[in-house]
Amino acid sequence: MIAAADPVQRPQDAKLLVVDALGHISHTRRRDFVDLLRRGDLVIANDAATLPASLTGRHLSTGSEVEARLAGRRSLSVDDVGSYSAVMFGAGDFRTPTENRAAPPLFVPGDDLALGPLRATVTKTLGHPRLVSLQFDGSVAEIWAGIARHGRPIQYAHITSPLSLWDVWTVIAGPPVAFEPPSAGFVLDWQALSTMSARGIDFATITLAAGISSTGDTELDARLPFDEPYEIPSATAHAIDRALSDGRRIVAIGTTVVRALEHAATGRRSVRAGQGVATQRINETSRLQIVDAILSGVHEPATSHHQLLRAFAGGTTLREADAVMSARGYRTHEFGDSVWFEREPASTQG
Repeated sequence: MIAAADPVQRPQDAKLLVVDALGHISHTRRRDFVDLLRRGDLVIANDAATLPASLTGRHLSTGSEVEARLAGRRSLSVDDVGSYSAVMFGAGDFRTPTENRAAPPLFVPGDDLALGPLRATVTKTLGHPRLVSLQFDGSVAEIWAGIARHGRPIQYAHITSPLSLWDVWTVIAGPPVAFEPPSAGFVLDWQALSTMSARGIDFATITLAAGISSTGDTELDARLPFDEPYEIPSATAHAIDRALSDGRRIVAIGTTVVRALEHAATGRRSVRAGQGVATQRINETSRLQIVDAILSGVHEPATSHHQLLRAFAGGTTLREADAVMSARGYRTHEFGDSVWFEREPASTQG
């Protein structure tokens, strides 16, 4: 598999690998994903808009160049923007792979950073010298304005040209809370939504502050995904309860939706409406209670996104799917191709 290098959300040649509940593999065009849906399915997507969460500046006590990639927050409240966790880098930019970036200075609580028009203080390190908690100075309006004017979308070296915000917002983007795009949602456009409605396929949204996908540090990457706040609207929770009661499928657009819904599951094939913080890591040990199928991006085997697919299919099936995608030149990362997995019966996962 190769990394998709062009920031095009819906390329005409995008491929979709399809794995059904029996582990059978087939291929189709991604734009035809609606044909995999059935009348009565409930499709759920993440409507989080992506923040310009990469902030460059200086560590004031040493004068060193730094980049702060905002990586977490306590809630989705628009007024709760003073404190973030952040992954720190030294001098350089997205053109250098994260694993090759210069290290930042050693931070201690009380260190001040100048990040464009913003000032922030390191309040503590979070179990790793490059993962820190930042407290921004200023009013809510000043902090929002500083992020909007100075920040850029978090970007990796496989995309060679600078990203703009419209490159990373889905067509359903709403609250600006994600640190990286919920990119499985790039598959959606107004034609797809219209077709779903005409075919009796229900659609609903949740909001989850999608976090960063890579830090370039093996120890930090092993901790991904970080905790992510989410909100499930009452209308979405009720739609899920009705679908489950009727025996209809719940289809997640992306791993972030799976994480939110399974965290909010009550154990009674139901979900709680309201806000929460997804703290769990979904993998082969997880037993899904809510989601029956997922449409996601193509992810490399070592990533947490790929491990989440083990909750849908056994290791043998995933290895076969990976081999097929490699042979057929499927593209990885946020602007790459996609996969569709239906949940295998637990007895067949191995």
